[in-house]
Amino acid sequence: MSEEKKKKIRLEYQMFRWGPLLMKTKISEEMRFKFLSEAKASTLDFEPKLAGMIKKEVGFRDSKIFLPFFNQMFDMYADAQFKWSPEVTTKPEDFKQQYTLDSLWANFQGPCDFNPPHDHGGALSWVIYLTIPEALKKEREAYKGRSAGPGGITFIYGEGPRTFITHHSHFPEEGDMFIFPAGLKHWVFPFKSDCTRVSVSGNVSDSIKFKYLKNQQKKGEKDEQSNSKKSNQKTV
Repeated sequence: MSEEKKKKIRLEYQMFRWGPLLMKTKISEEMRFKFLSEAKASTLDFEPKLAGMIKKEVGFRDSKIFLPFFNQMFDMYADAQFKWSPEVTTKPEDFKQQYTLDSLWANFQGPCDFNPPHDHGGALSWVIYLTIPEALKKEREAYKGRSAGPGGITFIYGEGPRTFITHHSHFPEEGDMFIFPAGLKHWVFPFKSDCTRVSVSGNVSDSIKFKYLKNQQKKGEKDEQSNSKKSNQKTV
């Protein structure tokens, strides 16, 4: 072989990110128990508002107590979004377009319950897994198929041949939290085990910025204190 044919050629190429940002994180045990306690104490029937084929779905008594937590989570998502889309020239602190908490509910998924393919309204959505029963873990371990399996969740975006990445499937663990654009289609697979898995989901709209959530909470607390003082003054 001639020296000319052996000569290496440098080729440059670019790769482009594609699709929405799906972020996974882990919440603390303290926050997991706080969510679980509130979920078990809630009695507001949320089933008529949701797409799921789940026997028990309840709204939270007071979602405002979780605002500081969500403020932190959405700040993290905004930072990840800035890294995910490097072509965005806005500063990260200005890029954090956060939103007002629209809804928060808990899913008590039992045998044969499932969520069909669906998306959410608003700007961002999430799911947090609070309990994963041992019976469900064993059923998942025994599963031999190629889908997300019993109790799994699948997110799907776009179409194309199998060489395209059009979906992500996960079998969640306790404390796992997924945050994603509300329009990203997803579904939750049923399971057969005689147990109940508890998760929390919710939506936010883009009416305000995330960074104002904490200020909004503080303002609400001040208003309550002010009203309380006025009431006390009237009673004296």
